[in-house]
This record gives sequence, structure tokens and C-alpha cells, in this order.
Amino acid sequence: MPRPKSGTALRSRKASGQRVSLKSLAEHLGLSQAAVSLVINRSPGAKSIPLRTQELIRQAARELNYRPNHLARSLRQQRSYTIGVVVPEISEGYAALVMSGIEDHLLQEGYFYFVVSHRHRDELIEEYPLLLQQRAVEGLIAVDTAITGAAQIPLVAVSGHREVPGVTNIVLDHARAATLAMEHLTKLGHRQIAFIKGQEFSSDTAIRWESVRHAAQALGVKINDRQVGQLEGESSSPVLGYQVTKKLIASGEAFTALFAFNDISAIGAIQALREAGRQIPRDVSVVGFDDIQSAAFQNPALTTVRQPLREMGMLAAETLLRRIAAPPEADYPKEIVVQPELICRASTGAAPR
Repeated sequence: MPRPKSGTALRSRKASGQRVSLKSLAEHLGLSQAAVSLVINRSPGAKSIPLRTQELIRQAARELNYRPNHLARSLRQQRSYTIGVVVPEISEGYAALVMSGIEDHLLQEGYFYFVVSHRHRDELIEEYPLLLQQRAVEGLIAVDTAITGAAQIPLVAVSGHREVPGVTNIVLDHARAATLAMEHLTKLGHRQIAFIKGQEFSSDTAIRWESVRHAAQALGVKINDRQVGQLEGESSSPVLGYQVTKKLIASGEAFTALFAFNDISAIGAIQALREAGRQIPRDVSVVGFDDIQSAAFQNPALTTVRQPLREMGMLAAETLLRRIAAPPEADYPKEIVVQPELICRASTGAAPR
């Protein structure tokens, strides 16, 4: 383990406002400049350095007010170590959980990142990737964002369903997800099932609804169009699910279960059902989708189809960094499929007789 030398000279330099150099910091610690640089810049190679040594390096850097010159590093290596992330919005739910996985991996690997939200505006979806490239990002991650043009730099799309040159799509097995939910409800005796579809602009809406239709047909469940509602508007609050469910109730069509597009809309649906005098799950069972952090703490706790959202974010970041490190002409994965999981909680029960 390194033993720091007397820091009197360095502290005098700090007090006088002089910049502490990497060489001086390394000599103070009795370590090589390469080792100190790996830790300070959070480079992948730092993993080979003992954690205790890493802590000593960072502690000394804080005490001596050492700041790495990222601009000089970028110019020297012709790298920015910066990633661009494009999301529809920053709010509780889908995007936040994906972002947590992206952040964890990029921070671990020593990358900086920009996050932009386009609010489903077509002109921003087209403009933001170009603006991020002008800021020298080395790669892009698009979350629930439709990418139409060929990518000029490595790009990974979470919930991307289009085959676009230069893009790796990370997608859920929606057929399996729909089957898990529908089998769960039919085993509980439900045949009259209402559905809430996602907004038109959501990347997953079309493929998920098609998967639900196929699963229902395979199980002999007839879908009544009057028992199908669709989320409208850009709000990410439960109010959209609340409004759709009010319309489903007002239609007069009886249903004993409801399968919502996501957990947020399921939470709104439960409120609307309660206001109509329906008890959950005695009168109506409710299934969500995503398994956001608050799903387990609803009353009743929400049964849902879990997307491994945080893991999808980490996988997106890992895949992107591998593509950045690879030669430009190297092959890259076009699609990576992840698996869902049914999480049974208290919002579903046997169909009423």
C-alpha cells in the first residue's frame, strides 16, 4: 500500500493558488502517474488497482484540490468520453428506471453524459442527435424514441423496433409478456377483460397491443372493442389511466379484469374503479406493466409484468461502449432481446361469480 510523503510543499502550492500537477500528486502518493491517472479519470483499467489505493488517491486529490485537465486529455487522445442520451421526458416510471441503469454503468466506466428530453416533438427528435454530435459525443442512447435516419455514430435504442443502419435495438419479448399477463388472468377465471393501450407516439404501443391480441386469441379470449381504451395526451401522471377507465366504465360493458399499458395508467385506473364502487380485486382485477418502484407500495400492491428496465439501461450503456471501442467496420448486434417476468401481488384475484 502506498504511503503518502510529506505534503508540505504541495499544500503550500495549493494555498498560493498554483495548480497541482498529476506528476506532483503521483510523487506525493509514491505511485506511478499512470496508476493515479486511471483512478482520477475513472478509466476501466482502474479496476485492477486495489480499492484502498483508489480511496487514498481520491482523498489526496481532494485534500490538494487536484483537478484533472479533461480538455487536454480529450485533445491528446482525440476522445471526448461523453455520451448523449435522448429520452421523451424525465419523470417517474419507465425512462427514470432505464436512466438509472445507464448512469450507473457510464459513471463506473468514467464517461460523462448529456441528457435531453424531446417531449415527443418530431423536430426535436430529429434535431437533438445532431446537436449532441456537434458537442462531440462518441455515441448515443435513445430511450423510447423512434429513430428513423441512419446513425453516423454508434447508437443503441431502448425499445427501438425499427431496423435502422448503425442502430442496436434493445427490446422486450412482448409476446412472452402478453402471454404471462393473459394466462394469469384466465387461470383466475377472467374472460371479460378490458384493456388500456398506450399513446400513439409510444414505441411499444403497436407491438404490445399486437402481442396482447395474439395471446388473447391463443387463450380463446374474445376482445370486445368497447372494452378497449387508449391513453391520450403527453402527461406521465396516473390521470390518463383514470380518464380512460372512467370512459370504459361509462360504456356499460361489464369486465372483471383490466390489463393496463403501464403501471402509471394502472394506478389511475384503480382510482377510477374505486370511485365507481368497484373493489380491487374482489370486483375487478388490475394488471400493470413495467414494475416501477412504487408498484409494490400501492394499495393494493400492483400485479404487473416486469420489464428489467434498469438492466436494459445498463445493457444499453455496455453495448454502446463496446461498439465505441470496436473498429468502425466491426460487426455489431442489430437486436438484443430481454425477458419479462410476471410479478403477482394483491391487485389480482379470482373472477367474481
